[in-house]
Formats: sequence, structure tokens, C-alpha cells
Amino acid sequence: MEDVSDPPFRYVCKQNGADLMYSEFISSEGLIRDAIKSRQKLDFSEFERPFGIQIFGGDEEAMAMSAKIVDTVQPDLVDINFGCPVKKVVCKGAGAAVLKDIDTMVRLTEAVVRSTSLPVTVKTRLGWDDNSKNIEEVAERLQDVGIKALTIHGRTRAQLYKGEADWTLIAAVKNNPRIHIPIFGNGDIDSPQKALEYKNRYGVDGIMIGRAAIGYPWIFREIKQFLKDGTLLPLPTLDERIEVCRTHVRKSVEWKGEILGILEMRRHYTNYLKGLPHIKEFRTRLVTVKTLQEVESILEEVAVHFAGQTPAHEPVVIPADQLDSCAYN
Repeated sequence: MEDVSDPPFRYVCKQNGADLMYSEFISSEGLIRDAIKSRQKLDFSEFERPFGIQIFGGDEEAMAMSAKIVDTVQPDLVDINFGCPVKKVVCKGAGAAVLKDIDTMVRLTEAVVRSTSLPVTVKTRLGWDDNSKNIEEVAERLQDVGIKALTIHGRTRAQLYKGEADWTLIAAVKNNPRIHIPIFGNGDIDSPQKALEYKNRYGVDGIMIGRAAIGYPWIFREIKQFLKDGTLLPLPTLDERIEVCRTHVRKSVEWKGEILGILEMRRHYTNYLKGLPHIKEFRTRLVTVKTLQEVESILEEVAVHFAGQTPAHEPVVIPADQLDSCAYN
């Protein structure tokens, strides 16, 4: 998730139970050109392990070279993005565009597998459109060239993030007797109850959470607890929401600088403050101020104004067109 799953966001997710996390997706062309933004996305801390770095691209040589670069920073795995549906990626023959040509997808994957000592995983979709849902063939062929796990988003590229994710084809891949690698499902998981329901119904080895964690990193610990013993954890208190939001914004400023750090926090505030009555005034101010001091001051006002209240939580799934790039859930 470009400009979302950065180190500050990953920090609060890890604190709240995320088991495996990935970098923002990184352009293979950007990496080999030594682009500053692409190189910066390789940053991660030991606290984040196990950790994967995700790359995308449509050129075999560039993908192979970028995999070698990823090797040098020693994450736990390298992931290939064959699922991003946004136009600026697809037009370059990368992301979900590769679903139109399985032979190319296989060649790109094999180039990465051969170029790295790390385990290679893939994230993709059901197919390009309703007439080409080729995920079962894709899974077999990518397994044959050496990937170690596959994550499937239950929509086609044509769907973008509209409609309901179809997990039946994810289950078909998982239940294929030829498939022996772990299969992870993705799409529409926004509550502990749904996570358990989908795990039991479709038999996947794991679940990937994306948009539902934006501004609500507690979803990871809630799901893990519910899978463990069927109990629902108490909702995070207002003080806890404010404290995690404050941690997130401070780390964002520390990592990106004040201007960009404050700007890219704006998408997170809706969920951090969801469920408080008449919160719109405070939220509007948060997305317009430009300094850390102003943000901290408003958060303190929220803490005082709503003291003693426990916000309800109804997941806010941010529309993909409000994100700069790929949102995974």
C-alpha cells in the first residue's frame, strides 16, 4: 500500500499483533535507477520481523536486478505484486496487467526466484476480468517455478475494489491437490467474526488485512484473540486511540519530515476517531493543520472533550480512489 504501509504504520500494527508485514510496493525500475523514494522504501527495523519487501514491474531484467538489491538489506522474504489494479501501474505492464499474460507472469516470477536467496511469494487477483479468472492455472504455474506462498485478492482487476470479494476461487486453489504451498486470502475482512468465518469456510492458511487496518491497528489483536478462544476483546478506549494515533503521527514526522509526515497521516484519522459524536469538527481541523504541534494540540482537545467515552467501532473501509495507490483489503 503505497504511502500507507510505511514504517510508522507498520510500527503500530506490529505493536497490536500483526504477524507478518510487507513494505510499500516498490518499483523495480525505481530501485535499479537508484531513485531516492524507492530506496527509502527498503527501510525496516528488526522490530518488524518477519518482514517482506514487495516489488513490482513488467521487465524480467529489472525485476531480477531489483531482487538482488532487496537481498542486500536482508528481509525475510521478497514478494511480487501482480495485483495492483491502478491505471498508472497497469499501463506500464505491471501489477494486475500481468494477469492478461500468464507466460509473462511466470517468466517474471522465475527471474526473481533465480536472482534471490530469499523465499519468494506472490500477491495477485482472480484474473483480469470475469471472462479470464485464471487464478487456478496461475497458482499451479507459479508454484512450479518456485514461489513459497500465494496471496489472492478475491476480485478481478476490472472490479478494482467494488462489489464483494469472491473467496470461492481462493478456496478452489487451496483445495487443489496439486497445491502444497500456503494460500492466503484477502478482501473484505474487517472484523474478527468475518475472519473466523472465512477461515473455516474457505480453509485458507492465513488472512491478509489491508484497508481495514488503516487507523485501526487493533484489528490484528482482535482477530487473533477471537481465533484463539472466540472472545471479543474490549474496544480500544479513547485514551488508547489517542495514544496510538499520537505515536503514529510522531513516527511519521520523524521518518518523513513534518510536511510530508503530517500530510500522509490524514487518511488515518477517520478510523482513529470513528464512533465519537460530533467528531467532524476536530477531524476537519486535523486534516488541515500542517505542524506536529497543532496535531498534538487537537488530539489533546479530543481527549479532554470526550473524556470517559469509549468510541464504537464500525469499520471504515477507505475507497481505493482516495488512496495514492494499491489498497489491499
